[in-house]
Amino acid sequence: MPPGPTQLSGHRVAERLNAALPGVVVTATDEWVEVAPARLVDALRWLHDSSEFDAAQLSNCCAVDRHDRFEMVYHLQSLDLNHQIAIKATIADHEQPALPSAYAVYKGALLQEREVYDLMGIVFDGHPDLRRIFLWEGFPGHPLRKDFLGLGNLTPGLARFPFEDRDRPDRIMNPAPLRHDASARAQNEQDVPDDWRGAAPA
Repeated sequence: MPPGPTQLSGHRVAERLNAALPGVVVTATDEWVEVAPARLVDALRWLHDSSEFDAAQLSNCCAVDRHDRFEMVYHLQSLDLNHQIAIKATIADHEQPALPSAYAVYKGALLQEREVYDLMGIVFDGHPDLRRIFLWEGFPGHPLRKDFLGLGNLTPGLARFPFEDRDRPDRIMNPAPLRHDASARAQNEQDVPDDWRGAAPA
Protein backbone atom coordinates (compact mmCIF):
# COMPACT_ATOMS: atom_id res chain seq x y z
CA MET A 1 0.00 0.00 0.00
CA PRO A 2 1.43 3.43 -0.91
CA PRO A 3 2.15 5.84 1.95
CA GLY A 4 -0.46 8.41 2.88
CA PRO A 5 -0.08 12.10 2.09
CA THR A 6 2.61 14.10 3.88
CA GLN A 7 1.47 16.98 6.10
CA LEU A 8 3.56 19.94 5.00
CA SER A 9 5.17 22.14 7.64
CA GLY A 10 3.13 25.26 8.25
CA HIS A 11 6.33 27.28 8.55
CA ARG A 12 7.45 26.23 5.07
CA VAL A 13 4.07 27.02 3.54
CA ALA A 14 3.85 30.35 5.40
CA GLU A 15 7.27 31.45 4.19
CA ARG A 16 6.45 30.83 0.53
CA LEU A 17 2.92 32.20 0.85
CA ASN A 18 4.05 35.41 2.52
CA ALA A 19 6.77 35.92 -0.10
CA ALA A 20 4.14 35.72 -2.85
CA LEU A 21 1.43 37.67 -0.98
CA PRO A 22 3.13 39.95 1.56
CA GLY A 23 1.19 40.34 4.80
CA VAL A 24 -1.27 37.51 4.11
CA VAL A 25 0.09 35.25 6.90
CA VAL A 26 -1.01 36.02 10.46
CA THR A 27 0.87 33.20 12.18
CA ALA A 28 2.08 29.65 11.56
CA THR A 29 3.00 26.47 13.42
CA ASP A 30 4.39 23.14 12.28
CA GLU A 31 0.82 21.96 11.60
CA TRP A 32 -0.99 24.93 10.02
CA VAL A 33 -0.90 28.45 8.60
CA GLU A 34 -3.30 31.19 9.70
CA VAL A 35 -4.11 33.80 7.09
CA ALA A 36 -5.89 37.17 7.27
CA PRO A 37 -9.64 36.59 6.81
CA ALA A 38 -10.01 39.32 4.19
CA ARG A 39 -7.28 37.70 2.10
CA LEU A 40 -8.36 34.09 2.53
CA VAL A 41 -9.44 33.64 -1.09
CA ASP A 42 -6.15 35.11 -2.36
CA ALA A 43 -4.20 32.65 -0.23
CA LEU A 44 -6.30 29.66 -1.33
CA ARG A 45 -6.05 30.63 -4.98
CA TRP A 46 -2.26 31.02 -4.81
CA LEU A 47 -1.84 27.62 -3.14
CA HIS A 48 -4.23 26.08 -5.70
CA ASP A 49 -2.31 27.49 -8.67
CA SER A 50 1.21 27.08 -7.26
CA SER A 51 3.31 24.44 -9.01
CA GLU A 52 5.22 23.93 -5.77
CA PHE A 53 2.15 23.17 -3.65
CA ASP A 54 -0.51 22.20 -6.24
CA ALA A 55 -3.29 22.37 -3.62
CA ALA A 56 -5.90 21.41 -6.20
CA GLN A 57 -8.32 19.66 -3.84
CA LEU A 58 -10.27 20.93 -0.84
CA SER A 59 -10.47 17.74 1.20
CA ASN A 60 -12.69 19.38 3.80
CA CYS A 61 -13.42 22.59 5.65
CA CYS A 62 -14.79 22.89 9.15
CA ALA A 63 -15.31 25.43 11.92
CA VAL A 64 -14.27 25.51 15.57
CA ASP A 65 -16.21 27.55 18.14
CA ARG A 66 -13.77 29.15 20.59
CA HIS A 67 -16.57 30.83 22.59
CA ASP A 68 -15.45 34.37 21.69
CA ARG A 69 -14.42 33.73 18.07
CA PHE A 70 -14.58 31.11 15.32
CA GLU A 71 -11.79 29.40 13.44
CA MET A 72 -12.34 28.09 9.92
CA VAL A 73 -9.97 25.31 8.95
CA TYR A 74 -9.32 24.27 5.34
CA HIS A 75 -7.54 21.01 4.58
CA LEU A 76 -6.02 21.23 1.12
CA GLN A 77 -4.43 18.34 -0.75
CA SER A 78 -2.31 17.68 -3.81
CA LEU A 79 -3.03 14.24 -5.23
CA ASP A 80 -0.11 14.51 -7.66
CA LEU A 81 2.43 15.55 -5.01
CA ASN A 82 0.81 13.49 -2.24
CA HIS A 83 0.81 16.14 0.46
CA GLN A 84 -1.65 18.10 2.59
CA ILE A 85 -1.79 21.69 3.84
CA ALA A 86 -3.88 23.09 6.71
CA ILE A 87 -5.00 26.73 6.43
CA LYS A 88 -6.88 28.64 9.14
CA ALA A 89 -8.74 31.94 9.31
CA THR A 90 -10.04 33.47 12.54
CA ILE A 91 -13.40 35.23 12.65
CA ALA A 92 -13.38 37.73 15.51
CA ASP A 93 -17.12 38.55 15.43
CA HIS A 94 -18.83 35.72 17.31
CA GLU A 95 -22.30 37.27 17.07
CA GLN A 96 -22.43 37.71 13.28
CA PRO A 97 -19.54 35.66 11.88
CA ALA A 98 -18.75 36.03 8.19
CA LEU A 99 -15.93 35.04 5.87
CA PRO A 100 -15.35 35.14 2.10
CA SER A 101 -16.53 31.98 0.36
CA ALA A 102 -13.91 29.57 -0.96
CA TYR A 103 -16.28 28.56 -3.79
CA ALA A 104 -14.50 30.81 -6.28
CA VAL A 105 -11.43 28.59 -5.92
CA TYR A 106 -12.87 25.23 -4.84
CA LYS A 107 -16.24 24.18 -6.21
CA GLY A 108 -16.25 21.48 -3.53
CA ALA A 109 -16.87 24.25 -0.98
CA LEU A 110 -20.46 24.54 -2.22
CA LEU A 111 -21.92 21.92 0.13
CA GLN A 112 -19.23 22.08 2.80
CA GLU A 113 -19.82 25.77 3.45
CA ARG A 114 -23.57 25.16 3.56
CA GLU A 115 -22.97 22.58 6.28
CA VAL A 116 -20.87 25.04 8.32
CA TYR A 117 -23.50 27.73 7.81
CA ASP A 118 -26.26 25.39 8.97
CA LEU A 119 -24.54 24.00 12.06
CA MET A 120 -22.31 26.93 13.08
CA GLY A 121 -24.04 29.98 11.61
CA ILE A 122 -21.04 31.35 9.70
CA VAL A 123 -22.07 33.36 6.63
CA PHE A 124 -19.89 32.91 3.53
CA ASP A 125 -19.90 36.05 1.43
CA GLY A 126 -20.07 35.27 -2.28
CA HIS A 127 -21.46 31.76 -1.87
CA PRO A 128 -23.91 31.15 -4.74
CA ASP A 129 -26.54 29.19 -2.78
CA LEU A 130 -26.09 29.69 0.96
CA ARG A 131 -28.94 27.94 2.79
CA ARG A 132 -29.36 25.21 5.38
CA ILE A 133 -28.47 21.71 4.30
CA PHE A 134 -29.63 19.52 7.23
CA LEU A 135 -32.10 21.62 9.21
CA TRP A 136 -35.10 23.55 7.97
CA GLU A 137 -35.18 27.28 7.34
CA GLY A 138 -36.30 29.03 10.50
CA PHE A 139 -34.72 26.48 12.84
CA PRO A 140 -33.61 28.52 15.88
CA GLY A 141 -29.88 28.58 16.40
CA HIS A 142 -27.00 26.47 15.16
CA PRO A 143 -26.55 23.13 16.95
CA LEU A 144 -22.73 22.90 16.92
CA ARG A 145 -22.23 26.27 18.60
CA LYS A 146 -21.04 26.05 22.19
CA ASP A 147 -23.95 28.20 23.37
CA PHE A 148 -26.70 26.25 21.57
CA LEU A 149 -28.04 24.44 24.64
CA GLY A 150 -28.17 27.73 26.53
CA LEU A 151 -30.80 29.26 24.25
CA GLY A 152 -33.50 28.89 26.90
CA ASN A 153 -36.11 26.18 27.28
CA LEU A 154 -35.47 24.73 23.83
CA THR A 155 -34.48 21.12 23.52
CA PRO A 156 -32.53 19.86 20.50
CA GLY A 157 -35.28 17.41 19.63
CA LEU A 158 -38.19 15.53 21.11
CA ALA A 159 -38.19 14.88 24.84
CA ARG A 160 -38.97 11.18 24.20
CA PHE A 161 -40.03 8.88 21.41
CA PRO A 162 -43.13 10.10 19.52
CA PHE A 163 -46.37 8.93 21.18
CA GLU A 164 -44.45 7.19 23.97
CA ASP A 165 -46.65 8.96 26.52
CA ARG A 166 -50.26 8.71 25.35
CA ASP A 167 -51.41 11.35 27.84
CA ARG A 168 -48.90 13.91 26.51
CA PRO A 169 -47.96 12.85 22.96
CA ASP A 170 -45.32 14.62 20.92
CA ARG A 171 -45.59 15.34 17.25
CA ILE A 172 -43.49 13.18 14.96
CA MET A 173 -42.28 16.24 13.05
CA ASN A 174 -41.90 19.59 14.76
CA PRO A 175 -41.67 22.82 12.76
CA ALA A 176 -39.52 24.12 15.63
CA PRO A 177 -37.78 22.38 18.54
CA LEU A 178 -40.08 21.25 21.33
CA ARG A 179 -40.93 24.00 23.82
CA HIS A 180 -42.02 23.15 27.32
CA ASP A 181 -44.97 25.48 27.66
CA ALA A 182 -48.76 25.21 27.56
CA SER A 183 -49.24 26.57 24.03
CA ALA A 184 -46.71 24.12 22.60
CA ARG A 185 -48.32 21.20 24.40
CA ALA A 186 -51.72 22.23 23.06
CA GLN A 187 -50.31 22.29 19.53
CA ASN A 188 -48.68 18.90 20.07
CA GLU A 189 -51.98 17.43 21.18
CA GLN A 190 -53.74 18.69 18.03
CA ASP A 191 -51.44 16.52 15.95
CA VAL A 192 -52.31 13.22 17.63
CA PRO A 193 -53.48 10.63 15.08
CA ASP A 194 -57.24 9.90 15.19
CA ASP A 195 -56.70 6.30 16.25
CA TRP A 196 -54.86 7.56 19.36
CA ARG A 197 -57.56 9.96 20.48
CA GLY A 198 -59.30 8.70 23.59
CA ALA A 199 -57.11 5.61 23.79
CA ALA A 200 -56.46 4.43 27.31
CA PRO A 201 -52.84 3.96 28.38
CA ALA A 202 -51.64 0.42 27.85
